[in-house]
Amino acid sequence: MATRVNPNCKLEDQGIEGLGRVYYNLLEPALMTEAVARGEGTLGLGGTFLVSTGAHTGRSPKDKFVVRTPEVEHTIWWENNKPMAPEAFDRLYADMLAHMKGRDYFVQDLFGGADADNRLDVRVVTELAWHGLFIRHLLRRPEASELASFAPDFTIINCPGFKADPERHGCRSETVIALNFAKKLILIGNTAYAGENKKSVFTLLNYLLPAKGIMPMHCSANHAIGNPDDSAVFFGLSGTGKTTLSADPSRILIGDDEHGWSDKGIFNFEGGCYAKTINLSPKAEPEIYATCSRFGTVIENMVADPDTLELDFEDNSITDNMRCAYPLEAISNASPTSLGGHPKNVIMLTCDAYGVLPPIARLTPAQAMYHFLSGFTSKTPGTEVGVTEPIPTFSTCFGAPFMPRRPEVYGKLLQEKIAQHGASCWLVNTGWTGGAFGTGKRMPIAATRALLAAALDGSLNGVQFRKDPNFGFEVPVSVRGVEDKLLDPRQTWADPAAYDAQAAKLVQMFSDNFAQYLDGIDDEVRAAAIG
Repeated sequence: MATRVNPNCKLEDQGIEGLGRVYYNLLEPALMTEAVARGEGTLGLGGTFLVSTGAHTGRSPKDKFVVRTPEVEHTIWWENNKPMAPEAFDRLYADMLAHMKGRDYFVQDLFGGADADNRLDVRVVTELAWHGLFIRHLLRRPEASELASFAPDFTIINCPGFKADPERHGCRSETVIALNFAKKLILIGNTAYAGENKKSVFTLLNYLLPAKGIMPMHCSANHAIGNPDDSAVFFGLSGTGKTTLSADPSRILIGDDEHGWSDKGIFNFEGGCYAKTINLSPKAEPEIYATCSRFGTVIENMVADPDTLELDFEDNSITDNMRCAYPLEAISNASPTSLGGHPKNVIMLTCDAYGVLPPIARLTPAQAMYHFLSGFTSKTPGTEVGVTEPIPTFSTCFGAPFMPRRPEVYGKLLQEKIAQHGASCWLVNTGWTGGAFGTGKRMPIAATRALLAAALDGSLNGVQFRKDPNFGFEVPVSVRGVEDKLLDPRQTWADPAAYDAQAAKLVQMFSDNFAQYLDGIDDEVRAAAIG
């Protein structure tokens, strides 16, 4: 097999020497072959790869560190990003290089970003062949001709077999994810969870792009068929319907998780999808379901019949966070370019288990920044031991774990983009109506889809609106195909006074959470703050 690598930019040219065999930019069949031969997992139906990640079935945010160097000292949000001393990182790197001596490694040279002018060239060095397969799906794959001159902007080294020493390496446990912006290195140790690879790239882009005036976003995106300029982005935390609602067969999918908004429009950071598979249904999510028997798809932490290898989509005995990873082209209505114009609509999804928020509300740019910084959703009773009533969850910018800069940086960028390009902004509640969790019912999906369709085609802007007395945003009074009563949450409650008390409680939660941002925002957003 021909070597698909820049001959002047091999690992030894980066000071990584003494390894065993190094496999550069293997394609999917070769990566599958190596992974099976090394006992990393099992071939599944249709040529999928079934793998267990061991003790780590999700990300390890408490073990993630940013190296505190002069270059980033004044731009990192240190309250949200744990610092690591440069000297500790140097010891960590030296010890990891020693661990790598004599071992085989898999190198993938990839792009982070569909916009050629603003992409990040990333080299991912992995101990596991299937990690190479995973990241090859999730990032964007260069043409063979581009590999001859590929030189990485950043290098990620992932060694699941390496255990950190907290005292020596300045970390919390034997697991570590350390980002060094000065040395353009990310080191990952003692976790086989593949998502750490992709989210490390997302964190890099979240730091680098704002300096170029580009807004990085934890969102899905789509555009109208035949019109990439009619695009929309969907922000939302887990469980709010981000993937489901953006995967509209009447529109083109740009991407399901990470995007940038530049002066040219929006672009997907990724070249694939990393979808949760728990309770995945061939009826509700037929295309994602179909990828679970597609050649090359990585099936992570799912239970399979030992004889037939049939997957059990309901068995969460390993983890609720079971997933599949596949390239975007596995989805029939995915955009071939992963590009779109400036969003005409910005949608923020929330799952309000308090039954207070309306199914849709129109936001001003200042209100959009307020709700973006708040990043509200709610955990519902039964999701965790001891949860007996809805618990508010505020994850700023709808992705706090991946935000190296202060939230106001991202909020201001989004506010400016919305104002500059005249995007309509909407808050969509996919949670409860007619009462809180346990009393009310889940917002009808048909109503949510009808309201979103009206927002996306522009017809919603032409209806009558009222001002919500609790949050100050505008709520439509009547929309074709949606029951009028549903648009006014107070009317859906049997006891309006109970609604008022619940609304006051939620407003106070928003106000208490937002107090941390008041010193860093402008007067317009401060005026939009509630409570």
